[in-house]
Amino acid sequence: MRFSLTTWNINSVRLRIDIVAKFLKSARPDVLCLQETKCIDDAFPLKRFKRLGYEHVALNGQKGYHGVAIVSKLPFEATDIRTFCDKIDSRHISVSFGEKAQLAKPLVLHNFYVPAGGDIPDPALNPKFDHKLKFLDEMKACEPLHPRGDDRHILVGDLNVAPHENDVWSHKQLLKVVSHTPIECEKLLAAQAHGEWFDVARERIPLSEKVYTWWSYRAADWTVGDRGRRLDHIWVSRALKDGVSDFRISRDARGWQRPSDHVPVTVTLEV
Repeated sequence: MRFSLTTWNINSVRLRIDIVAKFLKSARPDVLCLQETKCIDDAFPLKRFKRLGYEHVALNGQKGYHGVAIVSKLPFEATDIRTFCDKIDSRHISVSFGEKAQLAKPLVLHNFYVPAGGDIPDPALNPKFDHKLKFLDEMKACEPLHPRGDDRHILVGDLNVAPHENDVWSHKQLLKVVSHTPIECEKLLAAQAHGEWFDVARERIPLSEKVYTWWSYRAADWTVGDRGRRLDHIWVSRALKDGVSDFRISRDARGWQRPSDHVPVTVTLEV
């Protein structure tokens, strides 16, 4: 069975519902994972998604900040929400697919929005950065994020770390910039390794090539200089690694009207 999945930090789902609809009408993924939805669950635009064919929705929202959601053409078997760092700040939601979705074997999907971490890369001076580092440590320690053997798991989201040299426009210039500091990269890669996850982008695109999914709003023209970072990730467990048949970054979405600063990232698997 072909299974397609998109992750996208939408930076307010209500503000950008029109470009979400534009993307869904074109790409038609089976599942869309959103981050930074910035709305309470009752305000989520459910009717619009259902008209687009996405009738199954799992929400973990909050007013004005953060928020994650999974919208799907396929029904869920179960949903779950985890909290990290003893904060109820809507940064995780997971769902499982199985018989209802006509899957022969269960598949678990985690959607994350890792804290951005503020501007000062010093946990002693910046509580936001301290929170981010602790969040990454908890991701590594979280047992449900450690698929083993035949476990068919996917972890996606805005992980807010560009872990490799060519995941940023300038490794040297961003070494002291939050999202690419050595300690953040080390902790994200440690969580990935501990869970035996495979980073789909870097399984398919050599580490020698530049890859970005985010371009700052601060640039008057994001295309000039192409100063991007790869903050949005799709990881799969070992049991799904050989099933990946396609991977795409919808770079053109950064140039749409009233865009998010992130673009959709899509994987297709044979499950």
